[in-house]
Amino acid sequence: MDQEIKIIKRKVSGFVGFANLPKQWHRKSVRRGFTFNCMVVGEGGLGKATLVNTLFNREIIAPKPVEELTVEDENEGVEPVLKIETTSAEIEEDGVKLKLNVVTAPGFGEAINNTDSWKPIVDEINSRFDHYLEAESRINRSAITDNRIHALLYFIEPTGHSLRALDVQLMKLVHEKVNLIPVIAKSDTLVDEEVEEFKTRVMNDIKYQKIKIFTPQIYENDDEEVTANCKALIASFPFAVVGSTSEVQTPDGRTVRGRAYPWGVIEVDNESQNDFVKLRQLLVRNNLEELKETTSDVLYEKYRSEKLEKMGIEQDNTVFKEFDPLTKQEEERALHEAKLAKMEAEMKAVFQHKVSEKEKKLQRSEADLFNRHGEMKTKLEKQIQLLEEKKAQLEKQKSLPVQPAPATQQKARKGFLR
Repeated sequence: MDQEIKIIKRKVSGFVGFANLPKQWHRKSVRRGFTFNCMVVGEGGLGKATLVNTLFNREIIAPKPVEELTVEDENEGVEPVLKIETTSAEIEEDGVKLKLNVVTAPGFGEAINNTDSWKPIVDEINSRFDHYLEAESRINRSAITDNRIHALLYFIEPTGHSLRALDVQLMKLVHEKVNLIPVIAKSDTLVDEEVEEFKTRVMNDIKYQKIKIFTPQIYENDDEEVTANCKALIASFPFAVVGSTSEVQTPDGRTVRGRAYPWGVIEVDNESQNDFVKLRQLLVRNNLEELKETTSDVLYEKYRSEKLEKMGIEQDNTVFKEFDPLTKQEEERALHEAKLAKMEAEMKAVFQHKVSEKEKKLQRSEADLFNRHGEMKTKLEKQIQLLEEKKAQLEKQKSLPVQPAPATQQKARKGFLR
């Protein structure tokens, strides 16, 4: 039986000091700083750079120059080429430093034939895993740079219909390598009813295609506010967002980040008008560390195990047996059960052998008795036949007439008597 671990809960009467461990971890983390690698993928013109700048409230990705756009538009015969670009920035907020790396893929989905347009994106994710695995295998691992992709924002064109074949293909190729977060770009081009219908269709396509998207975990010790917030985030997938770093005036005189239209103003930070606030909570405010932990403990570990298995490297668990008492106990129990099973098998074999010999002996005895019975029966039949023959002869003799003896014999007899 497995050894039960008994947990004793007691309150410390005096202050020991381990309650300060979160503060120690906080000071260490603030001193070391944080790193976050985010990949942004989608067709051109969906506002990817604007949304990233809106998320961090500063210019992370510079907008594309108008001259460059004009030159590219003039080269209509030139096929756009997908390339991977990385933009790095160091952000500080209330003494906390964040090193942000944003990976983009200009040219994705803009070619006439987008058959292999996903390949550079998948290769980039795999190469970052490979670099981290190589750094992890070195002797000195004190300064490993984590360049793995912690989150992938996939921008969906607000068509109002459903996912395209290219969207499904890319998401199915990366959903087990990164924390996939689908985003409906420029949701202000749709009315509220169209946004809800489009969300439902996108989620139905994702479930039908068995695509895994990042979902925040709900733990037992979370309070009601955190649990409700997580459920609200999950219910809002995919996020229909609007990005803008410009400040506009609302009809009631407020200055907000948003976009002004002839029919009114849409506010970026207004949860009733779009899901930008929920996306920021998921990506930065509430679940940034969870995104990193999921990347390290789940996605990277799976990739690492598959990579090592393909290289012919397997885990030898015997090196850990003597350090694990539970494993040792399980091993001893397995050996004892194997010994009992062997003894039982041997006893069964001996019993079967004895039964077989007894059956053979009984069969031989039965055969001998049968032969003796046959012989005795044959002898009796012969005796009966002889007796029957003698009986027939006697009956035949009785049936014959008696003849008188000759005179000479009679005289002899008389003389003899005399």
